[in-house]
Amino acid sequence: MVVLELAPGLWRWTAFHEEWKADVGCVYCETRDGVVLIDPLVPGDESERFWGALDRDVERAGGTVHVLVSIFWHVRSAAAMLERYGARIWAPTTSRAAVARRAGSVTDAFRPGDSLPGGIEAFRTARRTEVVFWLPEHRALVPGDVLLGDDAGGVRMCPESWLPGAIGHAELAESLRPLLELPVERVLVSHGEPVLEGGSAALDAALK
Repeated sequence: MVVLELAPGLWRWTAFHEEWKADVGCVYCETRDGVVLIDPLVPGDESERFWGALDRDVERAGGTVHVLVSIFWHVRSAAAMLERYGARIWAPTTSRAAVARRAGSVTDAFRPGDSLPGGIEAFRTARRTEVVFWLPEHRALVPGDVLLGDDAGGVRMCPESWLPGAIGHAELAESLRPLLELPVERVLVSHGEPVLEGGSAALDAALK
């Protein structure tokens, strides 16, 4: 597990995903509405340490926990958060059923543009079951699978084989262009290394 504090109240951690056979990124954010966890995965090799730290953070923040799921593949440890904290599980309406099967429950289904905890926003993608989250307070984008770290300090679009039907990179790029209007500083990808500064330029390069 690698834990990185990006700003006061904003953390990113990694945990090994047994099915993916690689480390994946997860996000913790303290908001006025409580603790928000985006696509959280409890690290199996350091679970005791993880739970102890998160218990303290949740208690300090008032006990309310929200889990935001970007795509049903990223349900990860949502069920554990529901069991331990009575967390509210937020999922896109387009993947509500799939998330509920994996997490045990979806308490809040949302569409892009709906109000989310802490002023967080969700943007649609060409992959209809997936959204990208925008954390305006921290100028951070949190994608699920549509954007990946490129191992060169930037980001890239996911392989076309991950996209449904006849959708390719052109359609994905077009769906993500509204993100270029945001003052993006960070892109906190789930797969690969995050972009911690110059996020707008990295995103622009990825979509060209």
